[in-house]
Formats: sequence, structure tokens, C-alpha cells
Amino acid sequence: MQTYYYVLASQKFLLQEEPIDEVLKERTRYYHEQEKEIDFWLVKQPAFLDAPEFAAIKAQCPQPAVAIVSTDAQFITWLKLRLEYVITGDFQAPSATIPNALASLAAVG
Repeated sequence: MQTYYYVLASQKFLLQEEPIDEVLKERTRYYHEQEKEIDFWLVKQPAFLDAPEFAAIKAQCPQPAVAIVSTDAQFITWLKLRLEYVITGDFQAPSATIPNALASLAAVG
């Protein structure tokens, strides 16, 4: 089982009001330069929020939600300090209630 860390916010806030695409592009460029494997993902309408243990957190976050999920706790801490108005936390996956850490409930297309 792997520990995943996340930053959670409304899609409107994270994708429209914050320049998050620039942050992620810069981080991706840095990883390529360092020959480091990408360990973060942007997940629209993350399925992990439907797990029973996330009911209270899902209720706190305006929907539709978006999460940046990573295996790097320091990256998520840095994002939290930069973005301010987000929810952070962690979870273990795969598990009985979260079979896929990066699953999305967003309709494709």
C-alpha cells in the first residue's frame, strides 16, 4: 500500500482563479531536468472523496472538486502554503474503500 497526499479545492478556484497550470508545468520541467519520475497528478472529481472516511472532507469542499495527488508530502505542503484556501490530507491506497488513488468521477469527453 502507498501513502498519497493531496491538495483539494473547488475546480473553479484551482483551475480558473489560480495559475496552477504554470506551477505544474514548472514542476514537470524541473523533474525532467533532474531525471526524476513524475509523482503528482491532477484529478478532477477525485473518486477517493466518495470513500466513507472522506464524507466530512467532501462536505467541506465546494463541488465539483479537483485534487492534486502526490506521493511527495513536501510538495503537497509547499502547494498548501502557496495556495492557502485548500484542504490537505493523506490516504492509503489501494484499499477496500479506495481501490485506485487516481480514479476520477469526471465524465470523459
